[in-house]
Amino acid sequence: MFVDVARIHVAGGAGGAGAVAFRREKGVPRGGPSGARGGDGGDVVLVADPRLDTLLDYSYREHYRAGRAAHGEGGNRAGASGKDLRLPVPLGTLVREVETGERIGELLEEGHELVVARGGRGGRGNASFASPTHQAPREWEPGEWGEERHIELELKLIADVGLVGEPNAGKSTLLARATAARPRIADYPFTTLSPNLGVVGLSGSRSFVMADIPGIIEGAHEGRGLGTQFLRHIERTRTLALLVPVDDEDPQATYELLRAELRGHDAALAGISHCVLLTKSDLRPPDVPVSVHAPDSWGQFEISAVTGAGLQEALEGLWARVRIEKEAAAGPEEVDPLEGAGAWRP
Repeated sequence: MFVDVARIHVAGGAGGAGAVAFRREKGVPRGGPSGARGGDGGDVVLVADPRLDTLLDYSYREHYRAGRAAHGEGGNRAGASGKDLRLPVPLGTLVREVETGERIGELLEEGHELVVARGGRGGRGNASFASPTHQAPREWEPGEWGEERHIELELKLIADVGLVGEPNAGKSTLLARATAARPRIADYPFTTLSPNLGVVGLSGSRSFVMADIPGIIEGAHEGRGLGTQFLRHIERTRTLALLVPVDDEDPQATYELLRAELRGHDAALAGISHCVLLTKSDLRPPDVPVSVHAPDSWGQFEISAVTGAGLQEALEGLWARVRIEKEAAAGPEEVDPLEGAGAWRP
């Protein structure tokens, strides 16, 4: 089961209390205070784990607490600190505080750590209160309670290319043909009920990650069909591929619908660069050309995921665009995205 949102309650461990003690050794009269401080409570830490691709585990359990620290002892023996609680989450997890909506952080790289609840500080023992004028203190401090938070985990998959289209536009077929992913494929709408990821491998050890999300229908941003809840998973993509089947009654209207639904969900999402993939070219009669007017796109490709026609050129074009977007994000001047991409301008 794919779960991309979860709410959990996290609490840091309580700190240990300080001790009140005095040295009692033969030949050392009035040895002075020897009560040590308590240990610090453990932290709750989220850790990015590339082996995970869902938040399913956090739908079964809500409360998580780190280890409690030990109290201080005599003989200046400090209490042991509490054990940190490390919770693995998928790469691309965004963390917010539920009550305020404040963004705490996100985990994007393998091994990245985020402390979401700090443990309480240990209290001081009476040895810490000793002074030349106060040589036999009996003061001590209790340990502090750990920080508690109600947080929301939201998973946004990390991919280079996002596939967007209506149900049965050929997204899953394309993903299965171009990658080793095996999404569900059938001849009825909404066979894809959760996002799928696949790695496209090209010659020369080149590769990029492609994401397929459930189909979008008219009014999706208003909750129709499966809505746009899965569009969060392409918010981090470097470019989008809008799939328009050539056997549609009105391919231009389909393209405009997809653009409108992206804008309806998030204007920033509609601003991501995109191309048009005219799919199912094997169903188009040879003498009936199909194209759409897409002045904002960086190119169009006509493909058939079944026969493989035009697929290599499309994948090369997508890889070239991903490379350009990466270079643009890093700072260098952007070059012509169609150079060597094998695409034609609308």
